[in-house]
Amino acid sequence: MENQNNLTFQQAMSRLDSIVEQLNNSSLELETAMSLFKEGLALSKQCESQLKQFETQMNELLVDTANS
Repeated sequence: MENQNNLTFQQAMSRLDSIVEQLNNSSLELETAMSLFKEGLALSKQCESQLKQFETQMNELLVDTANS
């Protein structure tokens, strides 16, 4: 797996989708499920952070446009 910090938002979301599919598989060993769950939490935090950054940038652009 790539370093999570190098993933784009779309790549992180795709990986999260994959993790959810795997976690829905009841035949996973507990250790594997826990590892996937931890990875999913980290990816979720990364996506949330990226969304906040995008929102801040959009708001700054809107303010700049309104002041022009």
